[in-house]
Amino acid sequence: MEKPIIGISIGDINGIGPEIIIKTFADNRMLDLCTPVIFASNKVINYYRRVVEEASFNFTSTKDFTSLNPKQTNIFNCWNEEVPIQPGALTESGGKYAIRSLQVAAQCLKDGQIDALVTAPIHKSNTQVSDFPYTGHTPFLQEKFGAKDVLMLLYSQELRVGLVTEHVPVSKIANYITKERIASKVLLMKETLIKDFGIDKPKIAILGLNPHSGDDGNIGDEENQIIRPLVDSFQQQGMLVYGPYSADAFFSRGHYKHFDGVLAMYHDQGLIPFKTLAQGEGVNFTAGLSVIRTSPDHGTAFDIAGKNRADESSFREAIFQAIDLLRQRNQYLENTANPLRKGKIEKENLTATSDKSL
Repeated sequence: MEKPIIGISIGDINGIGPEIIIKTFADNRMLDLCTPVIFASNKVINYYRRVVEEASFNFTSTKDFTSLNPKQTNIFNCWNEEVPIQPGALTESGGKYAIRSLQVAAQCLKDGQIDALVTAPIHKSNTQVSDFPYTGHTPFLQEKFGAKDVLMLLYSQELRVGLVTEHVPVSKIANYITKERIASKVLLMKETLIKDFGIDKPKIAILGLNPHSGDDGNIGDEENQIIRPLVDSFQQQGMLVYGPYSADAFFSRGHYKHFDGVLAMYHDQGLIPFKTLAQGEGVNFTAGLSVIRTSPDHGTAFDIAGKNRADESSFREAIFQAIDLLRQRNQYLENTANPLRKGKIEKENLTATSDKSL
């Protein structure tokens, strides 16, 4: 694969996004792996380049993808007007330009001008507006690329965790725990583990919703009524799906090490153990899209924005993983285009479609 063009949305211009981007690409070795294109403006980048004084960061400004410089970081100017920059402040303009960067980057990805997208953090409080009615990157990209369903998948070297529900109030989580929803997420996880991670027969664990996985129906009946029958159905189809597991014991006893992917029922059930184990080097990947999108596993961190204290480890890893996922998916598509290899894959994954009776 030729050196890919990786697009990067700037995120909230008052958060740590610009800082971690500059710190990442101040290491010129990154330019041996990809041609980065940051969707922002010269003025924003110059402001934060002064914040990160020790970083040796140079860039080329462009509005034309035919003139990208493969030996430097490229800034694709999405706006030219003066924008107030207030590190650490939650402002209307911070959300406005985060959205503009994301929308331009997503369109360039759709048009094939970039090969993959890495998104810096945005904040829901200033991005959920009338012309951007989304709770975050994931639902926006799902609609932008016409995906029937998507899976928020966070992963590190040791662990891959997907979520049945994402940004849903705790009081409403149980309303979303249905056979149809869980089945869709399981199938998305299986597909991405095969296609994007190169695991031919993925082994998937499903966590229970309630404490002690319902304790035989004494602490809720979702496990007995919904999750366990679904697991049985998948196993009858020949899939390596197991559970439901009690979340606390599953992680504390290291059971996650025996699975290729873990499906959690809700945000904190999956992300608290994941972030504890990943130690700042986790990556968020949107499975189910026709394109590759990754992001760091943290937010805008307004409390340290503009103070040259942000750790770029997770963002750098998101760049690495976007490149690796792109390579793995292209390899998968090449293999499936080969009639001999395609026949082998189809035989191994004959049960990859959902049971109509679910």
